Amino acid sequence: MNSRRRFLQQSSAFLAASVLAPRFLSAQSFTNRPVGIQLFTFFGKFDQDVKGNLQKIAELGYTEIESAFSMLPGFYGMKGKEFMALNKDLGLNWVSHHVVGAPLKPRPGMDMSRFPKMVNLRDDAQQAVDNAAEAGVKYLVCANIPIDTKEEVTQAVETLNKAGELAKKAGLTFCYHNHDAEFKALEGQKPFDIFASQVPADLLKFELDLGWASKAGVDVVELFKQHPGRFPLCHIKDFDSEFKNILPVGEGVVNYKRIFDAAKSGGLEHFFVEHDFPKDAFESLRISKKALDAIL
Repeated sequence: MNSRRRFLQQSSAFLAASVLAPRFLSAQSFTNRPVGIQLFTFFGKFDQDVKGNLQKIAELGYTEIESAFSMLPGFYGMKGKEFMALNKDLGLNWVSHHVVGAPLKPRPGMDMSRFPKMVNLRDDAQQAVDNAAEAGVKYLVCANIPIDTKEEVTQAVETLNKAGELAKKAGLTFCYHNHDAEFKALEGQKPFDIFASQVPADLLKFELDLGWASKAGVDVVELFKQHPGRFPLCHIKDFDSEFKNILPVGEGVVNYKRIFDAAKSGGLEHFFVEHDFPKDAFESLRISKKALDAIL
């Protein structure tokens, strides 16, 4: 009788372990997700020493890279394959690239003549897709697009559909990166909701900027439930209590533990820290990495 009882106990334990193992492994695999950096964090400074800055990023423990606009031609003065090779040599994985959706609107007093021509999706979608595909990145991301009027939102939908189709043909995953404006109603509709409903999910995923979404008052966990699996990329930044100043991760009010606990439902696969115009980019990234290591 004791042998039978022991056998049943051991069998029950084995069965429970086999049922729970996938969940445990899933949690473990998430905690081991690599954390990356959006290079816009170094805007205006990264170009000065591309290899040296990448080396410092690797030394901080970051392992993935998302590129952005550069004052140099190509990808920080290099061809796509050259920049990819440099990252690999340093142990970094170049995952995605940002491109603007339309020509930038200059701010009052801004001299645009000193900026090189920027490839944009409205006018240069095929070129943007070809550049990213040749470089070997997996994702092409629309960094921003004009959405101040209903007409601009309509134009944006057309641009995103076109770029999404071209990206899909090239084997790229096309994403849209938000700020807070996408979650503000415009004539009764939020641009984000329009993009999500009027551009098919197989053509458009989202790189959810968790900081900007939180600033807009979005419940990110609920957003994941509304659009499960549509957020393969995310940006991580923090804000002060009044959502006026961007801070290193862990020094602000964004509840990242709650968000990351729901990461699987959103489909999060790549996590990029971004700090817009920090006083000291490397110090901000050091603080953020320490906080994220504790959270994850």
